[in-house]
Order: sequence, then C-alpha cells, then structure tokens
Amino acid sequence: MLRKVHFFIFQDTSDTIFPMQLTVAPKAVWDAYRTPIVQQTAFWSRVKKSLGMNSRAFEFSIRNSDIYSGVGGFARTQADLVMFQQFVTKDRYIAYVLYGPEIEPSEENQGCFLEELSECLLTYLAPGCIAIRYDLNWMSHWCKDEDFDSQGNWRGLPKKEFQEINLNFGTSEHNLRKSNMNVLPSDTIVVDLTRSEEEILASMKPKTRYNIRLALRKDIEVRAGGAEDLPIWYALYLETARRNGLHVNDIQYFRSVFASGAADDEDEVGVRLLTAWHHGEPLAAMFLVRSEHRATYLYGASGLKMRNLMPTYALQWEAIRRAKAADCLEYDMFGVAPHPDPAHPMYGLWKFKHGFGGEIFHQLGCWDYPLLEVDYQGWSAYETSLKGYYA
Repeated sequence: MLRKVHFFIFQDTSDTIFPMQLTVAPKAVWDAYRTPIVQQTAFWSRVKKSLGMNSRAFEFSIRNSDIYSGVGGFARTQADLVMFQQFVTKDRYIAYVLYGPEIEPSEENQGCFLEELSECLLTYLAPGCIAIRYDLNWMSHWCKDEDFDSQGNWRGLPKKEFQEINLNFGTSEHNLRKSNMNVLPSDTIVVDLTRSEEEILASMKPKTRYNIRLALRKDIEVRAGGAEDLPIWYALYLETARRNGLHVNDIQYFRSVFASGAADDEDEVGVRLLTAWHHGEPLAAMFLVRSEHRATYLYGASGLKMRNLMPTYALQWEAIRRAKAADCLEYDMFGVAPHPDPAHPMYGLWKFKHGFGGEIFHQLGCWDYPLLEVDYQGWSAYETSLKGYYA
C-alpha cells in the first residue's frame, strides 16, 4: 500500500466548535510541502508552467475529529494542495488537483471534507471555472475482503450512480460527481523496497526473475543518460505510442520534465532517464522519478528490435536497484489494468508489472465538484471521447 507522509499538527485552543473547522489560504507554489506524490510538488508545477499551464497552491487546516473516525480533542492537521488551471475553452477552465489532496480522511468523512474544501476554495478561483476536479489517490471504497474473488482478484467498481451515492453520503449539496474518465492511473502496483535485493527478487514471478537474468546474460546494459539522450528516448516513445494507439506528447514535454528535475539527488525531485542498450543499440528507455521516499516509473518506451533479449526487464530491475540505493521505501509502477482481464486494453501492463511482485493499489480516481452546471454537462459529454487512462 502507498505510504502517506506525516503532516504538521498543532493545537487549537478556541472554545467555539463548528461542524467542520476548515480554513484555506493561498501560498506560494514553491513553498509547497515536500511529498512523495510527484504531481503535488513544485517540480510538477514547473513542468506544467513550461507548457503553458498555470498552478496555484493552497494551505488548509482542519480539526482531526472532523476527518478521522474515533478521534477527539482539538488537534488539527495542516496540509496543502497544488491546483492546476486546465482551460477547455478560451474563457472556461477546470481547476484540477492531481492526486490530491494528499491527506486521506476516514471513508465516511471524505465527501463532507471535499465539499467543504471546494466551498472554501471558491473564494480564490478566477471566473470561468467549470468544476474543481480531484484526482483522488485515496484507496477505493470497494477494496474490502468481499470485493475480491476466491483467487484474490478484485471484482471491480459498482455503477457510477452507486459510487456517487456513497461518496456524497452526509454532504449538504450532493454535488460530487464521478468523472467519465480517469486522467491519471487509478490502479497501480507498488514494490516494497524495504527488503533486500534478494528478497525483492524472491517475491517476483519466476518468469520475471528468469527474464531479468536472461537480459543480463545477453549483455543488456542499462545506463543513465542526459539531455543528449532525449532524441533516443523520443524515437522509442513514438514507436511505442503508435504501436499501442496512445496519445503522443511533443518532445518538448519530455524536455520540460527532464530539465525541471534532472539535478542532483539532494533536490526536491530527481529525474533520471534510463536506457537499456545492447552493443550500442538502444532497445528500451524510461523516466525514473524520485520524490521523498517514493520512486515512480513515470514513462516507458520500447522498440520491437531484439525484444527476445528482454531489455524492459533489465530496465525495471535497474530502476528498482537505483531507487533502493537512493533510500526510497517504495517503487510505484504507475498504471495497470484494475484486474487481470485479457480483454482490458491495459492487461499487457498488468501482466508485465505484476510479475515484479508488488502490491496492487486501487484508487478512487477522478471526482468533480461542478460549479457551472450547463458548461460542466457539455464538457463531461465531450470528455468521453478523449483519451486518458482506462477506468
């Protein structure tokens, strides 16, 4: 399971008690708290700003008893979030919170918290906001024992209407809507790096271990590259995107990611471009991103040449080893099918990543708080035709 960071706690000495004591105030993006969630860092704001997307940060404070079950007293949690302005027309935009807010209230308090937070944020939003979108990396409500079959496979999500009834329980306006698509992956696999390399290898599927060793025997070499290797990466990326019918980003996007985080390991976020080579020929590549105690496999690409040498397996093993050497506690493989269904478009990713022995983590995904209903309905209908990660 993904680990959460610790937040600052302080005491509220006020004698006045409100139903939910939540305060929100803007702050500088570069002053955002350090976090393992890459998309909630100042680094990601720099990436998006270079591509024309503005962001804002907000600090909030809430009484613990309002968000956590079985908690009393006046202690409060102080945290923050980074919000991005995604324009959908010339004068209409979505206020998008990627994988945030990070704090995860108890299940029965989540809807009320999001409603209250949204209402507090309204004060600071520029005109033209269609909706606030929260891409929630909180654990799915449907991950209890009864939601798995006898083989341990997740049964999946209930209908959208039932999900909305569940999250809106206890809210005043019942205005939280499940988005028609998840922009970022809502299912991922996380490898525990607190174990030794031998223990990590032992937890992998036998075929995965075999493929790693095969790649090493066949002289696959994984090296970290610099900005000069971005054209090599991009050629592999284009081949992968076209082969799988994926949306294609311009090379400038990847230049922005690399330039914003390819500094030394003491920085807030570190970015490494790793490439698997065979006798001077690049076969596969990936972006490895480190933030706090987490390393993330953010983007990957591979060619069709010499796939029998298993370069992608050597690439992942080197990424895991580098993440562990950098004192990361977990390795996020970032995006899989929610269950092993061969008919699912992301089944191939599930099969490949599941072999590395990590734990699958199902998240709530994208939820909207509409502000301009007519515009929101139009955008929501249009969005069903866009490409994103599969639900």
